[in-house]
This record gives sequence, structure tokens and C-alpha cells, in this order.
Amino acid sequence: MKHRPRTEMIAETRAKLIAAARKAFAEVGYADASMDDFTADAGLTRGALYHHFGDKKGLLAAVIKQIDEEMTERLNQLSARAPTRWQGFIDENVGYLKMALEPEIQRIILRDGPAVLGDPSSWPTAQGCVAAISSSLRTLQEDGVVAEMDPEAAARLITGATTIAAQWIANSDDPETTSEKAVAAFKQMLKGLLA
Repeated sequence: MKHRPRTEMIAETRAKLIAAARKAFAEVGYADASMDDFTADAGLTRGALYHHFGDKKGLLAAVIKQIDEEMTERLNQLSARAPTRWQGFIDENVGYLKMALEPEIQRIILRDGPAVLGDPSSWPTAQGCVAAISSSLRTLQEDGVVAEMDPEAAARLITGATTIAAQWIANSDDPETTSEKAVAAFKQMLKGLLA
């Protein structure tokens, strides 16, 4: 049998742990997910989890990072399909709110993530989101679509609004109705940015 490079084996172990944890976190939630169960499901030991992620909390952060990257890709695709930059900006931000209806995102990103890792605005992924929205706003200002304002300040306000609205949707007794209300109000709010 051919000897595999160490980096390849490390990446495979990490991927197995993330996949097993993601499945467990989505199905039963962070608090009820047994480290022994999901490491056994991955064919690994609890020691592998500690070695690669430090603890269960570190593994949750890795799962959130993976889901966030997937969400970003989906949102970028939504934006790219829009007929104008402004519509792409709306679609991307509204798309985030609509993702709050998805059970995996509800449980892992919007419920367990804040409960375990704290305020989402302090997560490493939040800075990337603020930077992306700031960049979009600068471009829309250059195009004369959006009024002059500090792009970072506006991006932080938009990020805060979408984060809180998504958590509201995820924790609602009627997520569909709550989503409709949030999306309508958010679209109206975004119109206030127009030049």
C-alpha cells in the first residue's frame, strides 16, 4: 500500500470529524451531541478531536466556518445572477434571511452558535461579511446608486440587522410568517440607502 502524505491524513481526519459533528449538531443540537458517539461514527477517537480542535467548542467553530463558507458561496451565486448590482445586493442580503428557514442553519448557526460561541459579531467570519458588504456599498456609491455614507458603518448596521432578524426567524414559533415580515421590512429599509 502506498504511503500517504501526513498533510493528506490530517486533512482527512479533520474532514471526518467535521462531517460527523455537523451531522450530530444538526440532528440533536450541540448540547446533546456526544463526542464519543460522533468520533466513533467517524471511526476516530476523542483524542483526535482534542488534537485537531482542542475541544467540542473548537469543533463547533470549525463546523460553523464550513457552513458559513457554503452560505457565502450560495449568496455570491444569488448576487451574480441578478440583472443589476443593486438587485444583486438586495438578493444577497435577503438570501441570508431566507436561509434562516433551513433547519441546519437554524440550529447550528443561529441557535447553538451564539449560545456556545457568543455574539456572532465577534466571530472571525463576521469581519469578512462586513468587508464584503462595505465593498459592495462602495461600488454602488461609485455607480451613483447608493447615497454617500460611511460604507463600513452602513455594512455593520446591515450585518447587525440581518443577524438579529435571522435569529428572530430561527427562534420563531412560525418561521415562515416571521421570515415574510422580516424580508418585507428589510427590503423597505434597504431602499433608504438609495441616492
